[in-house]
Amino acid sequence: MWDFGGVILSSPFEAFNRYETEAGLPKDFIRGLNARNGDTNAWAKMERSEVSLEGFVTLFEEEARQNGHKVDGWRILQSLSGDIRPQMVEALRRCSRAFRVACITNNMKHGEGPGMARSADKAKAVAEIMTLFEHVVESSKLGMRKPDPRIYQHACDLLGVQPEDCVYLDDLGINLKPARALGMRTIKVGDPDVAIDELQAMVGIPLR
Repeated sequence: MWDFGGVILSSPFEAFNRYETEAGLPKDFIRGLNARNGDTNAWAKMERSEVSLEGFVTLFEEEARQNGHKVDGWRILQSLSGDIRPQMVEALRRCSRAFRVACITNNMKHGEGPGMARSADKAKAVAEIMTLFEHVVESSKLGMRKPDPRIYQHACDLLGVQPEDCVYLDDLGINLKPARALGMRTIKVGDPDVAIDELQAMVGIPLR
């Protein structure tokens, strides 16, 4: 089971940091804002489709203001379109030939599919990657999001497998913890090449 942004795509945190530099914000301010009140903040509401994009922007900008800084909420949304990591796509492709694979992604209903691809070319490329998954579990469609344990169990139920038979990849430790508690083996994705080496050791097939 694979997360999408930060695993198949480069991490949005990299884009957030670039925006923070341009806007004169403290480093990791946006990431920290998203972590405050993690189940009820603007980000969580957006990923559960409880607010529109316009509603998210209003709430997010107000949260930033209350924490001492001004941000452009629309610019934050535009930062979500990461770059495709070809080595991860190849590892996914090889896994899909040997195992059952699914994606668990926190996303927004109003984007152009998981990963918020904005250009036509990237949207097409993302759509092609999505066909490698047997199931794509999207927070915006379910109304629940990681790290809610129910979303991992839902993915297992769709595949008809037990959590202890799964490997889960995500770039956020907070999302890996509940998967691990359910019995999944987990891989925290920082350097994608290191993560692929870890996955290869677990699954026992070449992934490059």
